[in-house]
Amino acid sequence: MKTEIINVTYENLNMELIKKAGLVIRQGGLVAFPTETVYGLGGDGLNPDSSKKIYQAKGRPSDNPLIIHIADFDALAPIVADIPEKALLLARKFWPGPLTMVFERSEIVPVETTGGLNTIAVRMPSDAIALAFIREAGGYVAAPSANRSGRPSPTSSKYVVEDMNGRIDMILDGGEESQIGIESTILDMTTQPPCILRPGYITKAMLEEEIGTVETDQTIFSNRSDLSPKAPGMKYRHYAPKGTMVLLEGKKEAVIEYINNETDKKLEQGFSVGIIGTDETMNAYTAGFIKSVGKRTDERMIARRLYLILREFDDENIQYIYSESFEGDGIGQAIMNRLLKAAGHSVIKLP
Repeated sequence: MKTEIINVTYENLNMELIKKAGLVIRQGGLVAFPTETVYGLGGDGLNPDSSKKIYQAKGRPSDNPLIIHIADFDALAPIVADIPEKALLLARKFWPGPLTMVFERSEIVPVETTGGLNTIAVRMPSDAIALAFIREAGGYVAAPSANRSGRPSPTSSKYVVEDMNGRIDMILDGGEESQIGIESTILDMTTQPPCILRPGYITKAMLEEEIGTVETDQTIFSNRSDLSPKAPGMKYRHYAPKGTMVLLEGKKEAVIEYINNETDKKLEQGFSVGIIGTDETMNAYTAGFIKSVGKRTDERMIARRLYLILREFDDENIQYIYSESFEGDGIGQAIMNRLLKAAGHSVIKLP
């Protein structure tokens, strides 16, 4: 398959190009497109054959649910069985934006899109290109991240091309890195209280400020794989670089010492080593490919740079990656969720 790459800009949206991309979706094809979180791989969310094509293009297990992206609030009612009052409150506050909500699906949504579940995940992105594209595509675009299954999600069109060229019909190149850099928060609205299935930019505290108590699914930081996933990213190894990755937890000095010692050993054995640190610790590491995700206090910057760094390590053929851990109830929770998935839950706890 020949993949057409179309350059679009935010300063002057070329609607003829957007319409061309929308037509591909309407005709059952696949289009990668930018959002404020990561690039998405879009198909017609109401066409079961399109959803099958998405799973095939990604190499994604078919029981891993897709998210339907909408561009207008009126598009929600036809695809869900009920809209709880709390969902209305959250939509008014956070849509368009990086929040996905899970509802009971209506009959028009095929189970191929939902991973066989009776629920459907829905999001309204804030990215201008994404919104225009979704409208031209018919209003319901099912889209996981535009990467091969298990790889770090792409925040730059460069990596969409790397993973998807020749596998899909078209790529909309937004020309910029994603503003947020990690996937949306997923909140299950079919339970009471609502439950976070995947942490993201919209934090538990932000949600509770609008609707009161919100729970967090306890499998977010576990390695369980015996349950069918209720949302994307819950079951399978995700966001993973090609190299072996290990997370280090403990006091800063102990973490630095361990990483330096292990790096020296691996280098002596002829392996390449990458280190994920912060601005505060960069100078403490003595060897290997050292990359900073930013200041430890700047969680938004860490989130934005994380996938890019993992992809850069792949570009550099790094065989072993050692990463510092991050704490926090806010975006730090989302960062650790992604790191744990990327490392296959390989964590060393130091005293």
